[in-house]
Amino acid sequence: MGERHRDRPWLMRTYAGHSTAEASNELYRRNLAKGQTGLSVAFDLPTQTGYDPDHVLARGEAGRVGVPVSHLGDMRRLFQDIPLDRTNTSMTINATAMWLLALYQVVAEEQGADIARLQGTTQNDIVKEYLSRGTYVFPPGPSLRLTTDMITYTVNHIPRWNPINICSYHLQEAGATPVQEIAYAMSTAIAVLDAVFASGRIPEERRGEVVGRMSFFVNAGVRFIEEMCKMRAFARIWDTVTRERYGIEDASQRRFRYGVQVNSLGLTEAQPENNVQRIVLEMLAVTLSKDARARAVQLPAWNEALGLPRPWDQQWSLRIQQVLAHESDLLEYEDIFEGSHVVEAKVADLVTESLAEIGRIEEMGGALAAVESGYLKSRLVASHAGRRARIESGEQKIVGVNCYGSTEPSPLTADLDTAIMTVDPANEARVVAALHTWRDNRDETRATAALAALKKAAAGTANLMPATLECARAGVTTGEWAWALRDVFGEFRAPTGVGGAPVAVGAEPDTPLAAVREAVSRTAGELGSGRLRLLVGKPGLDGHSNGAEQIAVRARDAGFEVVYQGIRLTPEQIVGAALAEDVHCVGLSVLSGSHGALVPEVLVRLREAGAGDIPVIVGGIIPNADAEELRAAGVAAVFTPKDFGITEIIGRIVDEIRKANKLDPLEVPA
Repeated sequence: MGERHRDRPWLMRTYAGHSTAEASNELYRRNLAKGQTGLSVAFDLPTQTGYDPDHVLARGEAGRVGVPVSHLGDMRRLFQDIPLDRTNTSMTINATAMWLLALYQVVAEEQGADIARLQGTTQNDIVKEYLSRGTYVFPPGPSLRLTTDMITYTVNHIPRWNPINICSYHLQEAGATPVQEIAYAMSTAIAVLDAVFASGRIPEERRGEVVGRMSFFVNAGVRFIEEMCKMRAFARIWDTVTRERYGIEDASQRRFRYGVQVNSLGLTEAQPENNVQRIVLEMLAVTLSKDARARAVQLPAWNEALGLPRPWDQQWSLRIQQVLAHESDLLEYEDIFEGSHVVEAKVADLVTESLAEIGRIEEMGGALAAVESGYLKSRLVASHAGRRARIESGEQKIVGVNCYGSTEPSPLTADLDTAIMTVDPANEARVVAALHTWRDNRDETRATAALAALKKAAAGTANLMPATLECARAGVTTGEWAWALRDVFGEFRAPTGVGGAPVAVGAEPDTPLAAVREAVSRTAGELGSGRLRLLVGKPGLDGHSNGAEQIAVRARDAGFEVVYQGIRLTPEQIVGAALAEDVHCVGLSVLSGSHGALVPEVLVRLREAGAGDIPVIVGGIIPNADAEELRAAGVAAVFTPKDFGITEIIGRIVDEIRKANKLDPLEVPA
């Protein structure tokens, strides 16, 4: 029997970047030497949201969850000794995607590369930022213009580049069901293509080139049969939409091209070693089915629920991919699910339900209208609340969390403080100092002129990419580019979705929520305050608001008056709101690692305002040592992902309010 033909493996990436451009460059070159076949750049939050690292909102954020890129010099150092014309680079960047692509192009030109040969992807999906990830800057209309300008530019100048990655990954992280994930991503793709073709910049005969460069970035959860069927449904709907709506006849241009990072939402802090098998099962969902196989895969690390993975942890995830691709026989066979009546029935159901939801969104005026109305966000908040309720009740089992909790001591977490990578707090000062040196040494006249030309182009109808390229070459910084566009476009605050979310758990007599409601009512009565008031605050640039939203919804259902103003607030704004609303507790949600800088500032400002008796609680991905420091600084309670019982957390908040006001403790079952 002859040897079977083996398909070429998918691109193998690791989502990486931290501290500085120099440190990240070293990490990239090490990963490539280990067999990684593509780069996936994680940018820090100031870079993603259009701030320079010396801005007040960037405090504590520089280099935390990605690499800071403030100007052309940073981009040069990030890709030093990495030939960009022979590298496939994915950049997870959205609101500032045009700016980062411009910097990337200029560095490639400086390397002597033909930009027409550049290959890679800019995520550039702003719709999901309004719904789940929170790194938006501009209102929907101008944001769609930036996306359209990038797509039309790349088709003509960087034809092998994927200018957009329609991203359903973060929708699942925000609680989306498979139907919602498909429908919302497809509705976004339709909105983008409609805008591109309406711009008049793409001749009819070149529409297929635009569609052929559209890519998707999806999520795969642990229900891997359902997830595999979801990918087949995605491919089927995309083929139909591109053929029937846009008239694309070439089947290769209608192909559903997607990359994937498997689910981080399901990774647990409790018994984190279980995350390894979760990651493997999730990877199978997007590799087993040849007809719906991912073009690129990046896997999270086992310890991402604990903090920032180390290079060794990332290597482990890369080796998982390599073992599957090179040791198994997966790539030797045609699609092993073809003809399965079980799979076909599930795919057909997903297609039918997704098309119905796409139709509802179309009736509202499309994806952007559904964002602005709050419909999409409220549906996601409701879905996520339902998921949390199922976990709390035990209906949805999470091994090591709500079942099988007894465990042997794990050697992986024997020393929790070394089980993750930490960023040197002094790194931020070095990044800021380097930024000031860059500004001092550039041609200020050219930079000023470039920014003026950008604002003029933004006020008109010209494609913004040429003006952005001149800003890159002139030494303009990330924050300056974004502020020039803010001056013209304004800023945007997306709906939170909290007000429209239905009650997710019942409050019938003898239920945990009923007991907490009674405690809330009794405490409010004893304080003579009418209702207890809880401020839920998101300090800094962390836009992952899922946890904050779920706390806000459950506190509302428990009888609290909830003050939640959304993401991206300074400590000064949070304290101002706490005083203005006369709240009984301040709850801070921080997942970016900036808690060490931002939480103490909130505490200090409360004390300076004479409100130091208001209890402050904190939730997020917070290492043990940091939690101890926060409690020593005056934080009343710290909650991390292992605290999955939201109703219990609300009960704890009531306890802290009673303690702060010297009321007798209550027994609150939960």
